[in-house]
Amino acid sequence: MGEHPSPAPAVAACAEAERIEELEPEPEPEPEEPLPMAPEDHWKVLFDQFDPGNTGYISTGKFRSLLESHGSELDPHKREVLLALADSNSDGHICYQDFVNLMSNKRSNSFRQAILQGNRRLCSKALLEEKGLSLSQRLIRHVAYETLPREIDRKWYYDSYTCCPPPWFMIAITLLEIAFFLYNGVALDQFVLQVTHPLYLKNALVYHPQLRAQAWRYLTYIFMHAGIEHLGLNVVLQLLVGVPLEMVHGAARIGFVYVAGVVAGSLAVSVADMTAPVVGSSGGVYALVSAHLANIVMNWSGMECQFKLLRMAVALICMSMEFGRAVWLRFHPSAYPPCPHPSFVAHLGGVAVGITLGVVVLRNYEQRLQDQSLWWIFVAMYAVFVLFAVFWNVFAYSLLELRLPPPP
Repeated sequence: MGEHPSPAPAVAACAEAERIEELEPEPEPEPEEPLPMAPEDHWKVLFDQFDPGNTGYISTGKFRSLLESHGSELDPHKREVLLALADSNSDGHICYQDFVNLMSNKRSNSFRQAILQGNRRLCSKALLEEKGLSLSQRLIRHVAYETLPREIDRKWYYDSYTCCPPPWFMIAITLLEIAFFLYNGVALDQFVLQVTHPLYLKNALVYHPQLRAQAWRYLTYIFMHAGIEHLGLNVVLQLLVGVPLEMVHGAARIGFVYVAGVVAGSLAVSVADMTAPVVGSSGGVYALVSAHLANIVMNWSGMECQFKLLRMAVALICMSMEFGRAVWLRFHPSAYPPCPHPSFVAHLGGVAVGITLGVVVLRNYEQRLQDQSLWWIFVAMYAVFVLFAVFWNVFAYSLLELRLPPPP
């Protein structure tokens, strides 16, 4: 019998490769890297260990165990409040949402309740009675009594304030205002009643009604002041009032009130005193000071700052003198006719912001503003005013056929 021909080399190699592939195990897929765990997820995992039924509550005993086992991961002040919350909880259970609010540093109603209900293991005597404090501690205590009406809030602030970040916003604004004033004074060779110089309005920072389309002027006018007497009072007020407020409420909140007062001031002038320019930071300063004074009046019994009646009287006298100076200057014969001297209406715009948005900010040290219905009401009112003023600036000047002073 004849021999069968052997398979072709290519077919044999292919068959061998298939047999090897069948014998080799398929490579395992590489494990996917887990997504980074958010802080709330981390605490949720721990919380769920004591809440197998996913009820959202754990007993105060288990809650205390959780804190004791993981207390090193917490800020000590938060741990004190949480322990106090566990001690004071009458129904024996802790809600997970309360726990997360504190862990994520949210200023909520739960946060306030934790502070008010708990005996925060602080010394029962008032802060004013504590002795042996360093200079920085006495300063922080002074700021607490200047701005906060409740003793428990003052103690919380005193315990937790770290001066990081420092009150940079008010200090930076003040330094910029002084620098621009000095530069302008050297350029004009005039520092007292600088606004009476014929070239004063030519500065690109001043709000002028003929140049109202240049939107930056509604804000940058704060860097121009009528004179050293105008700048001096504004600087003193915003440092004495603004810096302590920023130390307590933070740069974001106080900066918002200040800038809102500045913008409201220039817009108010563009609506109510349409032919006048605007200079000075009085809109922002009056927003902060009026908010602070209103907060003191509304919490009169709780505010324990020294000589508060006398100091309120001095602040009101200073504000009245500055406002009177602005009114006098507005109607004084102009140094650059037909354009009048700068308007005083910006002061009133700042006061309106202070007694609305500013008061809500200062009254809610420990709470989130977005949880306050009054906050949204005043924000909506402010937004409506801004939109009205924008449309007024676009259409009213031409419809009223108002004769404006020529551009500088």
